[in-house]
Amino acid sequence: MQEKNIVIGGAWPYANYLLHIGHLSALLPGDIIARYYRGCNDNVVYVSGTDAHGTPITQRARKEGKEPREIAEHYHEEFKKSFLKAEFSYDYYGCTFENYHKEEVQKLFKLIYDNGYIYEKEQNEDFCPKCSIFLADRDIVGTCPKCGGNASGDQCDNCLASLEATEVLNKKCKICGTETITKPNKHLYFKLSAFQNEINKYVDEHKNKWRKNAYGETKKFLEMGLIDRAATRELTWGIEVPIPGFEDKRIYVWIEAVMGYLSTCKKVLEDRNMDFEKFIKDPNLKSYYAHGKDNIPFHTVIYPALIMSMKNNYNLPEYIVSGEYINMNDEKMSKSKGNLLTVNDLVDTYGAETVRYYMIANGPEKKDVNFTKSDLIQAHNKFLVGVLGNFVNRNLSFITKKFDGIITEGNIDPKIKEITEEKYKKIGALIEEAELKSALEEVFDYIGLGNKYYDENTPWVAVKEDINKFNDITYTCIYMIANIANMINPFMPTTSEKIKDMLSLKPFAWKEEVISGNIKINDLKLLFERIDE
Repeated sequence: MQEKNIVIGGAWPYANYLLHIGHLSALLPGDIIARYYRGCNDNVVYVSGTDAHGTPITQRARKEGKEPREIAEHYHEEFKKSFLKAEFSYDYYGCTFENYHKEEVQKLFKLIYDNGYIYEKEQNEDFCPKCSIFLADRDIVGTCPKCGGNASGDQCDNCLASLEATEVLNKKCKICGTETITKPNKHLYFKLSAFQNEINKYVDEHKNKWRKNAYGETKKFLEMGLIDRAATRELTWGIEVPIPGFEDKRIYVWIEAVMGYLSTCKKVLEDRNMDFEKFIKDPNLKSYYAHGKDNIPFHTVIYPALIMSMKNNYNLPEYIVSGEYINMNDEKMSKSKGNLLTVNDLVDTYGAETVRYYMIANGPEKKDVNFTKSDLIQAHNKFLVGVLGNFVNRNLSFITKKFDGIITEGNIDPKIKEITEEKYKKIGALIEEAELKSALEEVFDYIGLGNKYYDENTPWVAVKEDINKFNDITYTCIYMIANIANMINPFMPTTSEKIKDMLSLKPFAWKEEVISGNIKINDLKLLFERIDE
């Protein structure tokens, strides 16, 4: 089978707080899909990075008496550590303050400008008379004109509507609390409105490849009508504008952060000595973008519109893998409530494999979910200890105890072999459609079949009465264990490797694991231990 080109992008977390379980639940699907396609021997480019620019970091640096870069670098390093702990396998994890990203963004920004989709506009903007500065949107607080909720200058916290600062009511400076005044100022604007019809068409053509929330939220966004958006900001922290007369401003983060998918993808391919242009224009390219619900419009409207404006025939996002919200003990997570559970704390306590399993099996794939540690522990004990661990360990322990770890070759049950081959097809198809919860359920259905086969065929009886029958039963179970190691790899890579090491199996590949000859069990390990609440 010919290798496919695959791009997988994970949303770029913002560098102002540690990674929490909301990030994990939203981004983990990308890693599972990437691992699967690598197992299919496809050309996978899996990228993400840290969003390091913008007002919140500037505000925090101001409060702490630090430079913005110091804040951003700290969280960038923390993010990399957290992703490593959670066993993410990015081909490249970048940062928006890297020179490579900066140069690529400036090139693309200039291209869009030259294509006529970025233009100059003067208008009255919010100015703080006390601070004596023009205010960036996040430095403005007020009331949403659509729902009456609390809003910043670019978005409503309540209804999540994207706003222009000029629309917000009762505006005050977030820095000092002073009521704003307006003064004329020049900025560059992106002609987002020019792509209303094209984006509508694009969305309808791709709706069957998107999560339902992505399609619904995007249609709502489009129904409000696309409006031109400011492409520059009144900041000193960010990427310099490559247009004469605007050198003192910075490129708006909403435009430069999503371009990170292109800059990091290009970096990976250049490092592999591959042609980026050919890769990204491949008509058969498959792409996936994993992110949370609050990032939907940036991936389904903003990013596609930017690509369209470049006029270089780059492929538009294909699969939108957008999660719903994960709540903590029946409450929405927030820093102010102090109920953000960090990735580090969760993984350090329960282990990456348990966390990865739980976040797919019980995560917010199609609806908001509530997270409790009690639920995670119960899932671990029931499925990882009671189903997966039970099947693997009771088979291998019995052979180790009775036959010094030597598994004698036997005949594999043809019905089990047929089911195994079909499982690869079914699970693979579900992963490719980003139906990851269903895919994991199919994996555990197969493991459950193994436990049922073992119990019904009673190898502990056969070993006394019919050694040939015992060898066939055992060999069939070992065949299933070998294939379980492959099937769980995208979800739980370390557990997969443990099983493969114990059976001296070849590295992971998404295909039937064929075993032959006698097999020696090496260094038998208990896969999972029960957790007491």
